Amino acid sequence: MGRVAVLASGGLDSCVLLADLAASNDVFPVYVRFGLKWEAVERATLEAYIAHLKHPNVAPLTVLDMPVHSLYGQHWSTTGNEVPDYNAPIDADYLPGRNVLLVGVTAVWCSLHQISQIAIGSLLHNPYSDATPQFFADYARLLSGALTHEIEVVAPYRGREKSSIIQEHVGLPLAFTLTCVDPKAPPSGDLGPLQCGACIKCRERHDAFLEAGVPDPTRYAIAL
Repeated sequence: MGRVAVLASGGLDSCVLLADLAASNDVFPVYVRFGLKWEAVERATLEAYIAHLKHPNVAPLTVLDMPVHSLYGQHWSTTGNEVPDYNAPIDADYLPGRNVLLVGVTAVWCSLHQISQIAIGSLLHNPYSDATPQFFADYARLLSGALTHEIEVVAPYRGREKSSIIQEHVGLPLAFTLTCVDPKAPPSGDLGPLQCGACIKCRERHDAFLEAGVPDPTRYAIAL
């Protein structure tokens, strides 16, 4: 069995990736806490998902702190003001250097825990320059040299759409995943988080369920 650190945000893609990789690997979910507005609900959702998954190959959640307030200042992601709405363009939710920070800090952790592979749930239509296969390969080489520890960054879903991932994993507890930048409440009991239904990420999520032809189990604060 391999040992893989999975960058787990609580989002649908990374949560499915956890389950997929756990079929043949010891999986170590890593959550990097930046200090963004939605992270309390996001982390609670991720922990609830892992608990519902009940997979013996998934280790307890590791939380690493990488505060970005000094970098982002009054960015919408830290203030919660003027978050990209339902009709915003696809790249409106860009967080500068997010994958640079996510992969970098996780690589340091991996070098201290005898893990050489980092998996990220980047999808086909991710438009950002720090989510390309070339970036992941180049960054992994740089980190391997800097840490004197072999690092490989893999993105198994980089050629996939969210709808196809949903179709193939309807048996997973997808209600306990979060795709929202303005969530209203964390999971409670048998209920998943309450997602706003009004932001760009909620549109992405709901559209993917519609395209997949799968009933959307998500709780939204407004009807979609």
